[in-house]
Amino acid sequence: MKALSDIVMLDLTHMLSGPFAAMLLADLGAETIKVEPPGTGEMTRSLMGDHPRYAFKGMGPYFRTLNRNKKSVCIDLKRAEGRALFHELADKADIVVNNFRAGVTERLGIDHATLAAINPRIVTCSVTGFGEEGPDCDRTAFDMVAQGYGGGMSITGEAGGPPIRAGVPMGDLTSGLFGAVAMLAALHARELTGRGQHIDLSMQDCQVSLLSYIAAMHLLSGDVPRQFGNAHSVYVPYDTFPTKDRWLIIAVVKDDQWARLRDVLGSPALQDARFDGYEGRRDHREEVVGAIAEALAARGCDEWLETLRAARVPCGPVNDVAHALTDVQVQARDMVVEIGHPEGGSFRTTGNPIKLSETPGESYDPPPLLGQHTDEVLAGLCGKSESQLARLREAGVIA
Repeated sequence: MKALSDIVMLDLTHMLSGPFAAMLLADLGAETIKVEPPGTGEMTRSLMGDHPRYAFKGMGPYFRTLNRNKKSVCIDLKRAEGRALFHELADKADIVVNNFRAGVTERLGIDHATLAAINPRIVTCSVTGFGEEGPDCDRTAFDMVAQGYGGGMSITGEAGGPPIRAGVPMGDLTSGLFGAVAMLAALHARELTGRGQHIDLSMQDCQVSLLSYIAAMHLLSGDVPRQFGNAHSVYVPYDTFPTKDRWLIIAVVKDDQWARLRDVLGSPALQDARFDGYEGRRDHREEVVGAIAEALAARGCDEWLETLRAARVPCGPVNDVAHALTDVQVQARDMVVEIGHPEGGSFRTTGNPIKLSETPGESYDPPPLLGQHTDEVLAGLCGKSESQLARLREAGVIA
């Protein structure tokens, strides 16, 4: 049994933020029914689906990664009979999640007010770029747009250089994470009140929340933070350094760590008493960083890591993706897993970072073929007979 095995979720999401939120709950056991339009299905089904290196049996990396542990049902929500069928599903469901633009669910007749009239315990979650209320809620958002509006992009990159978005799509993924947390919170609140509720989640809001103490500093002082590269504004050395082969991170924040680093590096230039105390190192940043960089250039990253770890100096490599996925700790914690394809064969992808002791969530069903579970779900949840399903299919309501 998985932690959410008693939960039924209707997944109307597409692209990245919404599918990621739904995948997190699916991994934890929620019966996740991906409701897709007949014909093409969710738009990422075809995204890189024919790529010679990144596709597997017609599934591109987006769909393959984000839709494990889900079932696929094809319903035409633009038709009245399709909406009625969706309402029947919602009557049996606990969660409905979407990442349509603001106003779409109302136009389709699948908004919270409509669904709550059918099922008062339903939890609905809408992930939009800018929320469902406010003067500019109709702005169009993609990941980098959200990163730009959220402020974090302005402080990412080297001083004086252009703004740089995060290498992973933080605008999408963080809204997916917040969405999963919000849905779990709403489910818990339902146990207290007996009623479901609606979650209005904005990608921009999520990005602004990540500013955290940086926003607090600005709101108190009025100072506008600027780019600072990989360095820390206070602690030195807290930065990335080139070695003979790969980049190395050193993150010293305490004087005893500094003393051990200085001993390991053995550089006479670092023995200067001016560098005692974090203020001294901060005030002489260029000298300290330059001497460390010169010392580290003599050996390779792995050799330095072994020496620095033995001396209890906080450090780490800047792994490329290949190194990250083959790290012994990553492998030991099943963060690279093999998942089957519904037509046979298997592929590898990232695992589930949530490790629960009593209800583990580390088993994975393949991402579904388009409409693969239509009959199974509509018969099981809605009690549709074979003749009813045949008529709905013939009418083009389902596929």
